[in-house]
Amino acid sequence: MHTVVVGTSGVTASDVLAVARDGARVELAGEAVAALAAAREIVDALAAKPDPVYGVSTGFGALATRHISQELRTQLQRNIVRSHAAGMGPRVEREVVRALMFLRLKTVCSGHTGVRPEVAQTMADLLNAGITPVVHEYGSLGCSGDLAPLSHCALTLMGEGEAEGPDGTVRPAAELLAEHGIEPVELREKEGLALLNGTDGMLGMLVMALADLDTLYKSADITAALSLEALLGTEKVLAPELHAIRPHPGQGAAAANMLAVLKGSGLTGHHQDDAPRVQDAYSVRCAPQVAGAGRDTMAHARLVADRELASAVDNPVVLPDGRVESNGNFHGAPVAYVLDFLAIAAADLASIAERRTDRLLDKNRSHGLPPFLADDAGVDSGLMIAQYTQAALVSEMKRLAVPASADSIPSSAMQEDHVSMGWSAARKLRTAVDNLTRVIAVELYAATRAIELREGLSPAPASQAVIEAVRAAGVQGPGPDRFLAPDLAAADAFVREGRLVAAAEAVTGPLQ
Repeated sequence: MHTVVVGTSGVTASDVLAVARDGARVELAGEAVAALAAAREIVDALAAKPDPVYGVSTGFGALATRHISQELRTQLQRNIVRSHAAGMGPRVEREVVRALMFLRLKTVCSGHTGVRPEVAQTMADLLNAGITPVVHEYGSLGCSGDLAPLSHCALTLMGEGEAEGPDGTVRPAAELLAEHGIEPVELREKEGLALLNGTDGMLGMLVMALADLDTLYKSADITAALSLEALLGTEKVLAPELHAIRPHPGQGAAAANMLAVLKGSGLTGHHQDDAPRVQDAYSVRCAPQVAGAGRDTMAHARLVADRELASAVDNPVVLPDGRVESNGNFHGAPVAYVLDFLAIAAADLASIAERRTDRLLDKNRSHGLPPFLADDAGVDSGLMIAQYTQAALVSEMKRLAVPASADSIPSSAMQEDHVSMGWSAARKLRTAVDNLTRVIAVELYAATRAIELREGLSPAPASQAVIEAVRAAGVQGPGPDRFLAPDLAAADAFVREGRLVAAAEAVTGPLQ
């Protein structure tokens, strides 16, 4: 099994995906253990002094003015975890929780948190044992960290609360730790606070969304090309010289992908046939501009994610010169903004795909295709309601595109008076990504059927490869009406699992 080694300088997106989704093992680098020990010496020295130090010998948030005596500090750290583990609502997905724990471990290993090496090792042991704390949907405002989600994870480290075992069964955390020979930790000065104070949940969801969207944007280029063929459109608008004079990188990549899929098509360029037209509709002609803008948004989001992956987010932080300083690095604004940007881009990509699907089904705009791509229109309804479903998905995505980060709600007796709502932005982006997958699947279903109805005209080799692969996957072609939901589910799985991109790339080579 692949092993990810965590050092002091952060981790990569591929590391997060390996641990969160593929169950990779985690090891602490020697440099990380040394940095943990050195920072802990600083915290222990400050804890022994009579002067109050925030997070070490004081309360937290609005209660930071109280100096806590040494005999109460273990209770203080235990209490912050218990009281902050106040999440509600449905359980968060296993991959999100694993990303959350791994990214908190990344910051702990930076040597800026003051956590003891044995606490970090226990965090790694939990991941390696496949023990996943129960984390709930609601409880983070995206400031002072993803507090409730991280607290539920810290609670498991203490042997309290509930967690899911490697077999998928939820049980008391104490039982699971005992079965795997893991000793619960007794938190000392600053450690409870250090385990809670990060943007790890929203960052983990950002990293996973970027990975999913990378596949979906390629998928959308492929389905846009298929729709262009089915509508007898022209590929001339995809010429590199046209996109070079508006040099947005994403636009050029999207146009190049579409052109690669359409190479050798016998369906394109029929503008002056039976139903002459000068230009294709915007949803066809401007596909690279819309998909390209989304790609460039992703590039910015990836830059933010990479910076965060190299960051140590905690408050207070231990500095190499021995100072322990308060700061505001836990504020989730940088991550929250790009999560919202991605939801906007995904909604627009879904919207333009739905418009192409609707065009394929409308006999007045489809240039010779039967109404709703039905076998016997009137007796058969064809794909009429598949487009309804697609429209409903797009409508929800437009609602989800309303930015969470534009909101803020004060908390902690006005000490935390401006928050990012980044966790909420991440949660709605996950739904948007799911819906985008389904929207693309419906366009794929409609476009492949439409191409097959163009008798006497041959699609591009890449398009033909996609049609053959999707039919082999159980998505049926033209014919009388049938129970449609299984076909749509099979198309959804075909897109979601990356098989659409793989089928096209088998002919085109790697797409951008």
